[in-house]
Amino acid sequence: MARDGEDGLPEGVFSFLDTDLYKLTMQCAVLKYFPAVHVTYAFTNRTPHMRLSRKAFDWLSEQISKLGNISLSQQELDYLKNACPYLNDPYLRYLKAFSLRPSEQVTIAFTPSNDSGQSEELGDVHMEVAGLWVEAILYEIPLLALTSEAYFKFCDTEWTYDRQEEKAYGKGIRLLENDCVFSEFGTRRRRDYHTQDMVIRGLKRAAKQGTCATGKGTGALSGTSNVHFAMKYNIPPVGTVAHEWFMGIAAFTNDYEHVSEIALRYWIGCFGEGVLGIALTDTFGTPVFLKAFKQPIPHYTNAAAGAASTLASAAAVSTLPSIDSLAETKPPIHAPLPRNATDGANLRSYAQVFSGVRQDSGDPTAFIRVMRDFYDRESITDKKTIVFSDSLNIELCLEYKQAAEEAGFQPTFGVGTFLTNDFLNTSSGKKSVPLNIVIKLSSAAGKPAIKISDNIGKNTGDFQTVHDAKQRLGYMEHEWTAGDEKTRWGTAEGRATTQQVST
Repeated sequence: MARDGEDGLPEGVFSFLDTDLYKLTMQCAVLKYFPAVHVTYAFTNRTPHMRLSRKAFDWLSEQISKLGNISLSQQELDYLKNACPYLNDPYLRYLKAFSLRPSEQVTIAFTPSNDSGQSEELGDVHMEVAGLWVEAILYEIPLLALTSEAYFKFCDTEWTYDRQEEKAYGKGIRLLENDCVFSEFGTRRRRDYHTQDMVIRGLKRAAKQGTCATGKGTGALSGTSNVHFAMKYNIPPVGTVAHEWFMGIAAFTNDYEHVSEIALRYWIGCFGEGVLGIALTDTFGTPVFLKAFKQPIPHYTNAAAGAASTLASAAAVSTLPSIDSLAETKPPIHAPLPRNATDGANLRSYAQVFSGVRQDSGDPTAFIRVMRDFYDRESITDKKTIVFSDSLNIELCLEYKQAAEEAGFQPTFGVGTFLTNDFLNTSSGKKSVPLNIVIKLSSAAGKPAIKISDNIGKNTGDFQTVHDAKQRLGYMEHEWTAGDEKTRWGTAEGRATTQQVST
């Protein structure tokens, strides 16, 4: 079967919407609050034994240069206006005129093993993005998707598309018949565009058929994080925020002790209450985040309608008694919370306002217990959602579903690489292992950006800054035995089963 780029199949990335929704929501918030902040991003291959060939690198470089040709079409703009009303008009006007400049913003280099000059010679890829945060933020997802596509186009080539749609359909049916609510999260490490296209088709067909007789009818395909495919297949785009939001603000302020609350305050200030309401807890460790999560939301942290770029989305509706534009108040970084800003019994906490949390590192079952204890201590009785998005497969979804429901939560699942990069090697019959690659914010305003997470294996960034932040936060070290990043998706010698996958 033809690969992407052959026989008319698309290759590479050709749309700004071929990305995760949270890159657009964060770009909207960055434009509002941090339009002049310079940042850098760094590429890491957590599977360093899986290297690109010189030929793959050359193709990757060419595809990266083509990113500069992309612009938002009128059809795509109209779609965003209708499907994502929380994206304000000033942002959409900005995006319509926006273009990437990879020749200026992306540095990519190839370090060969022995520098023979041969096209099949293997080597390490070094990649860095630098520029304004509001511009550079859109590189991460396409660069990761292109790197994965390059590897499987030129290096690991003994695979076919055979039955990929049927495989996705079968996975969807099994999740639905077990009453799982799930979404597709697989763009960044997909095998290629065509694979993800087939996966979405298979999942949508499964959703149309509905649950089998064994299900209660509560399972659902809730959408995809990929905005392009959401538009193409008329399913909801899903996602809220990434670690990058907290990392960038922490680097900019150097206020690790209060950054979680500052970031939450900005988020609600841009989008309002009840909008994009799943909180990511683990950037600097969940215990640190929960101290901020229980704080009351100040009166002036609200979204209000308006035409200026400093105003937030008109679609964001606040339930607070008074609504002031953040254009008329100093942003949280420059204006510490006034002494009486949280007085009064009518103010709700972030934990009350946000509909739930996302678990993305560490032991998921321990996380469930932590969140149950937290909500109980805060006397919050609303049924909250936990979105699981780390290293998922069907068996793990079912395990976490049972544990979450027993604790009184609504579980949902963001399933990624298990769907979009699950292949067999046609010669050996063993698993064709996905790359484990990441691109993370490495600095903001000239200062290191870091991530600590709930698992030491996911610590990211400058070692000394990580160490200092842990000391300042009183961080307790955690290591999850199932969180080995080098073998996160199994090995070629292992069984090619659903146990060897991740998002």
